[in-house]
Amino acid sequence: MPDLSQIVKAYDVRGVVPDQWDERLAELLGAAFAEITGASAVVIGHDMRPSSPGLAGAFGRGAAARGADVTEIGLCSTDQLYYASGALDLPGAMFTASHNPAQYNGIKMCRAGAKPIGQDSGLAEIRALVEGWLAEGPPVPAASPGGLAQRDVLKDYAAHLRGLVDLTAIRPLKVVVDAGNGMGGHTVPTVFEGLPLELDPMYFELDGTFPNHEANPLDPANIVDLQARVKATGADLGLAFDGDADRCFVVDERGEPVPPSAITALVAARELAKAPGSAVIHNLITSWSVPEVVKENGGTPVRTRVGHSFIKAEMARTGAIFGGEHSAHYYFRDFWNADTGMLAALHVLAALGEQEGPLSGLVAAYDRYAASGEINSRVEDQTGRAAAVKAAFADRPGVTLDELDGLTVTAADWWFNIRPSNTEPLLRLNIEARDATTVDKIRDEVLGIVRS
Repeated sequence: MPDLSQIVKAYDVRGVVPDQWDERLAELLGAAFAEITGASAVVIGHDMRPSSPGLAGAFGRGAAARGADVTEIGLCSTDQLYYASGALDLPGAMFTASHNPAQYNGIKMCRAGAKPIGQDSGLAEIRALVEGWLAEGPPVPAASPGGLAQRDVLKDYAAHLRGLVDLTAIRPLKVVVDAGNGMGGHTVPTVFEGLPLELDPMYFELDGTFPNHEANPLDPANIVDLQARVKATGADLGLAFDGDADRCFVVDERGEPVPPSAITALVAARELAKAPGSAVIHNLITSWSVPEVVKENGGTPVRTRVGHSFIKAEMARTGAIFGGEHSAHYYFRDFWNADTGMLAALHVLAALGEQEGPLSGLVAAYDRYAASGEINSRVEDQTGRAAAVKAAFADRPGVTLDELDGLTVTAADWWFNIRPSNTEPLLRLNIEARDATTVDKIRDEVLGIVRS
């Protein structure tokens, strides 16, 4: 019997196919999804991985067997599925393993209006229902099974995004886009169509085996090709999407990566211009520059834990106009509080095209501090090592500690956060300071404790 504890994660389902899960299990998950959401209809999409169409089809059969009508939108990005869930007001399921290697696949699920489903909002119940069926036999089909229909929403998704950011009057820009053989290769041509952009596409061929590089731009090794192309062609900027194209990373005209915190601050300023006084959500390891810029633009910064379920919950609670994370997830009230890297990319293009200077000059106002980036340490005793770090800094004058998410230690000129991975025996360290020398000093001290 499959071990669902290995594949049902905090926010989604994810594992190796067919070793950890297969179409039979996907069908049961579809039935449980329909049961737990109580939906009379659902929408399903999938990425370009070889296993995705079969898994998505099986999930749809399971949902239909419980009486739910199924709308299949086929190949799509994750934010395109969120669009469909919001625009059609239906619960949705997206088949993707995002940036994970080719042998993985997964399901990101949401309720109608793209409201997230996680452990505390339905995923635990879905798992329990499937485990019961695996032990005792599959559910009895509904007396009246649901129907199956196909629908293409790509053009509607593109039109919705373009309606939120006006790029018609910007100066012409040359932009290199690295889709990493992921779903950006499917969505970018339609979203960019008719805009004053010269598109230089890289790795737009949909290929779930990722023949060129992993579709994970958070790893610097995976944006080397993009950086080189931007510099070689004199492009105004480069964009890199992850496998399911819900995250977007930006490279300036020099080929230098733009920190996601700087993008968060830039987009926050633009969104606050539309809705003055609004709240903006940021997770606790975004840069100090984010709450500073939010306040400077008349907004209210709201700090929260890392993770889309926490961001989306805070956006719903506060009515926030926008939210951003250090991992290049960007959330918009105008997009059902869901994350869309494509909309963030359009904001960057608009901001750049509305003025004459280079991107590096534009983002300098939002990139104010030195940072370490995320440093991972493999440790077996995560709790013990984190406790040792806490003990080392607890009594220092001028230092404050909080444990909203892991341990955050803050001083006048620096801060760091150390938190355990949800899925691996890792401690993740992020440091920011007013200068690089201080970042290096704090890094060496903390890692000396963690790795001792």
